[in-house]
Amino acid sequence: MRLLAGCELVVEAEVDCAVVAMLRPRSGDAQWLVSEHYAFDPDVRPTEFVDSFGNLCQRFVVHSGRMRIRTELEVETERDIAIAPWSAPMAPATLPDHALQYLLPSRYCPSDRAFERAQQIVDEAGPRAGQVGAIVAWIRRHIAYRYGVSDATTDAFDTMAHGAGVCRDYAHVGITLCRSLRIPARMVVGYLHGLEPMDLHAWFEAYLDGRWYTFDATQSAPRGGRIVVAYGRDAADVAFLTNYGLLQTVEMQVWVGEKP
Repeated sequence: MRLLAGCELVVEAEVDCAVVAMLRPRSGDAQWLVSEHYAFDPDVRPTEFVDSFGNLCQRFVVHSGRMRIRTELEVETERDIAIAPWSAPMAPATLPDHALQYLLPSRYCPSDRAFERAQQIVDEAGPRAGQVGAIVAWIRRHIAYRYGVSDATTDAFDTMAHGAGVCRDYAHVGITLCRSLRIPARMVVGYLHGLEPMDLHAWFEAYLDGRWYTFDATQSAPRGGRIVVAYGRDAADVAFLTNYGLLQTVEMQVWVGEKP
C-alpha cells in the first residue's frame, strides 16, 4: 500500500538549543521511501549522521523563539504483516551479531529482573501460544491504555505496577519480558495507518526463526500499514527530538492516509 504521512511540530526555546532529530525513514525490506519533503521555519540546514542502530539523525540548533518543523513522506509499505511462527527462540550462540545487543537490559527495559514474571506468563499460556504471543496477550489483558500515568522516567516495571500506560510503555513491557527469556527485542517508532487517535506510534519487534517480527499489544489484531522511522533498545534511543537544553513542544500534528 502507498501511504502519505507526515508530522508538524512547533517547538520553542528560551535560548539557543542544540537538537538531534529522527525525521527521515529509510527504505528497507518492508518499506520503500518514495519521496520526502522537510521544511524548517525559520530555515536551518541540518547536518546528518547515522547512529549505531542505522537510524538517520539530523543535527541542528533551535534558536531563541519558535521553530516550525514539518515533514511529509510518501512510502510504499506492507498492508499485512508477517505472523511469527510458533518456533522456539534461537540459542544466543546462533544469533547474528546485530541481534545480540537486543538481549541486554537497557534504561527502560530492566530485563535482568523480569525472568520469573516472564516465565510465569508463558507457562500459563501453554506452548502453542508461542512465548512472544503469550507476552503480547498478557499485556493486552493486564495493561490499560491510559494517558497521564507515565512520564519520561517510567520503565517497564513501573508500567506493570501501574497497570496502565501508552504505546511506548506497552513496547517497553514487551521488550523487557522477551529479553528476560533470551529473545532479542527492539523498540520501533514510526507511523501506523488508521491509528485512533492519530499520533506518532511505538511498538516492538522480536527476533524469531532468523528474522524480525512485528508485535504491537496496543492493537487487537496484527496490523500492517506501518512506516518505520527508527529502531533502538528502548525509547531513549528513538526519540523524534532529543534536545540538549530547554525546549518545549507547543503544537504537534500527525497524519497518515492511503494514497488514492
